[in-house]
Amino acid sequence: MSERVILTTSSHLEGYRVTEHIDIVSAECVFGMNVFKDMFAGFRDFFGGRNKSSQNALRDARKTCLDELRKEAQSLGANAIIGIDLDYSEISGDGKSMLFLVATGTAVKVTKT
Repeated sequence: MSERVILTTSSHLEGYRVTEHIDIVSAECVFGMNVFKDMFAGFRDFFGGRNKSSQNALRDARKTCLDELRKEAQSLGANAIIGIDLDYSEISGDGKSMLFLVATGTAVKVTKT
């Protein structure tokens, strides 16, 4: 198995030195939100409290998108991604709802100091 790509939202990694900036990488993921989840989320919003199904959907979306970002960086020979940014958007209409998640960062090579 190949080396795992390190991810960080920071511009540096403590204990590592960036030896090469490779390229900007991004992963775009689109997820359909189940209409029943949306309906129950509306009830939860009305009455208050946390919505576990929506939280789980967001968590799964984040993990999937970061995995895709990791693969993109690894294909370029990077062993880390710095400055990661996650942008979430929702588009809904005609009774359908889509969650868009875009992850971007800078693919780099690092060595331990």
